[in-house]
Amino acid sequence: MKYENQMVSLLQISDALSDGLHKAPKFYPDGEYLFVNATNLENGRIVEKGKEKRTTYEEFRKYGVPLTKRTILYSIDGTIGNIARYRGEKCVLGKGACFITVCADVDVDYIYYQLQSPHFKNYIDLMSTGSTIKHISLKTMRNYTFYLPKLDLQRKISHILSLLDSKIELNQKINLNLEQQAQSLFQELFIDNACPEWQTGTICDLGTVIGGSTPSKAKSEYYTDHGIAWITPKDLSVNKSKFITHGETDITELGLKNSSATIMPEGTVLFSSRAPIGYIAIAAGEVTTNQGFKSVVPKQEIGTAYVYYFLKNNLSIIEGMASGSTFKEVSGGTMKSVPAVIPDAKTLAEFNAFCIPVFTQQQLLEEQNRSLIALRDSMLPELMAGKIDVSTVQA
Repeated sequence: MKYENQMVSLLQISDALSDGLHKAPKFYPDGEYLFVNATNLENGRIVEKGKEKRTTYEEFRKYGVPLTKRTILYSIDGTIGNIARYRGEKCVLGKGACFITVCADVDVDYIYYQLQSPHFKNYIDLMSTGSTIKHISLKTMRNYTFYLPKLDLQRKISHILSLLDSKIELNQKINLNLEQQAQSLFQELFIDNACPEWQTGTICDLGTVIGGSTPSKAKSEYYTDHGIAWITPKDLSVNKSKFITHGETDITELGLKNSSATIMPEGTVLFSSRAPIGYIAIAAGEVTTNQGFKSVVPKQEIGTAYVYYFLKNNLSIIEGMASGSTFKEVSGGTMKSVPAVIPDAKTLAEFNAFCIPVFTQQQLLEEQNRSLIALRDSMLPELMAGKIDVSTVQA
C-alpha cells in the first residue's frame, strides 16, 4: 500500500467517506429497512431500540448509500462518537452518521480502532462545532491524519484488540442468556401461573422505598473520588450494567451528614424516578443516590430478584402514575402506592434459589468486562503509537 509507514488522512485510505440522507425517505411501519441515525450505533454494532422508523426496499433503492462489509459508521451529529461496523444489515443511513468505506489494502479493523483512539477523540473534541448540538463536518472527518504502519503490523494490532473485544462480547452474550432465563422464570412463576390466592398490596409490602438527596454542590468538601458511593440517573445512562458500585463521583461523610441522602445496603434495587423514569440497577455494595431515585430495599423474605423483575415488568404502570407539567416524576408517595402482588414463601424461595447463582455469575462477568475494557482502552493508544512491540504476534 503506497501510504504505509507515513502520515495519511482518512480520505486517502477510504474508497468512500460521506454521510447519510439529508432528506428522509417515506416511512412505513412494516418496512424491512431500518432508518439508522447516531443513537443506533452502539458498542461496534447497529442496534435497533424499538422506536426507530422503517422504510422499504424501493425507498432504499432510491436513497440508500453504498455500504459494504468494509464500512465503518461514525456518528457526527448530536451524539458524537458512536461507532459501528457495518455487517450487511438492511438499513438506510440518516445524516446523523457518516460512513467510511476502507480501501482493500488497509486493515479495516485497524481503522475501526484508530477511530476510538485518544488521538482521534481529542481531534474530534477540538474540531466539533455547535454550542447546544455538537456537529462534525465531513471535511473534518476527511482531514483527520494519523500514522499508518505496514499492513502486517496493522493486522497484529487490530488482532490483539479484537481478541479483547471478542471476550467482552462473549461475556455480554452469556449475561444476556442468563437474564433471559431469569426473566422467563419470573414470567412463568408470577404471571403465567400466578396463584389467585396471593395477596395484593403495594411496593411497601415488598420493601422500603427510599429517596435520595444531593449535598450542596457549592461545598467541595462534600464530594470526593473515593468515599461513599453516590449514584445519579446519569450514572445509569452511562453504565448499562445490571450491578453498580459507584457513580462518577462519591460523597464524603460530611456531605452525607449535611444532606438527607441515605445509605442503602447491597441488594437495594435502584429505580430512577425522573429524567428519565425507569433506569433500574442493583446496588453491589452500600450506596446513596440523588433525589432522582425512588429505590427499594427488599424485605429479606421477598429478595432482590423478585423486586428487580417486578419493577422491570411494571415499568409502564409506574410511568403511567407519574405526574408533572414540565417533566414527569414519580413521587415517593406514588411509588409507595404502586400495586404489588405478594407471592407465597415457597414460590419466592424457588425463584431466589435460581436467581442467586445467576446474579453472582452476571456480576462476576460484568466485573471481568470492566477490567477487560480498562485493559483494552489502556493498550489502544500504546499500540497505535507503536510503543508496544507486536512483532511476535501471530495474526
